[in-house]
Amino acid sequence: MSTLEKNKEYGDKLKTILKLRREPAAVRLIRDDEDAPNYPAPNEQMSHCQAVAKAANGDAFLLMKEMQECKVGASALGMAATPDKVRSGEFHYGIGAHDTVDATEKMIAARSEVNFKTKGAVYAPLSKADFIPDVIIVEDIPERIYWFIPLSTAEKGGRVNFSTAPFQASCVDCMAVPMATGSMNVSFGCFGCRKRTDIRSDELLMGIPYAMIPDMVKRLDKYKDGIMTKAKRD
Repeated sequence: MSTLEKNKEYGDKLKTILKLRREPAAVRLIRDDEDAPNYPAPNEQMSHCQAVAKAANGDAFLLMKEMQECKVGASALGMAATPDKVRSGEFHYGIGAHDTVDATEKMIAARSEVNFKTKGAVYAPLSKADFIPDVIIVEDIPERIYWFIPLSTAEKGGRVNFSTAPFQASCVDCMAVPMATGSMNVSFGCFGCRKRTDIRSDELLMGIPYAMIPDMVKRLDKYKDGIMTKAKRD
């Protein structure tokens, strides 16, 4: 089975069985030593969170670093140096969510960042991705995001820990953190994505390392006729 065929199966099952509002978005960062895949490029700049939302709504495209409009996100994803005003905390302090510049500086200092250089990213609905993604990002209501927790703990048990902040939901929480930890991560969204994208007020986000997806999809076949029939579902 080809990569595209596998991803179509994964994407279709996730969307159908979990009753997702949108497609799971597949994202791969293009390493500096890789050739860019053959995908169309948009004519306008956009942020990483806008690109994720566009993929979740059905579009597949390539966004090189020159077209990444949000340098805060690009800097977390290995595409650019962190701007001085971001690193110092001055930029985010000016938005008004924190009491001091020191608080915003500590937020940026604590964020996860991709530890290799990249030159862009390719975005697509998982069902249309003919590449191996780094991360799958899902935006939906809590009940649907919830199911990824039992799916991820079914084999080994334990608890799931999440890391988030008021800013950088799609780029840090849902890309850099899963890539750094190898574990999925939840974000409640952020000021930027709630301002720039079509994410709804009742939705949150989850970033899942692609390596976890095959086993999750296998378990979904069991869940749909088992535990899911016993739960309240919208």
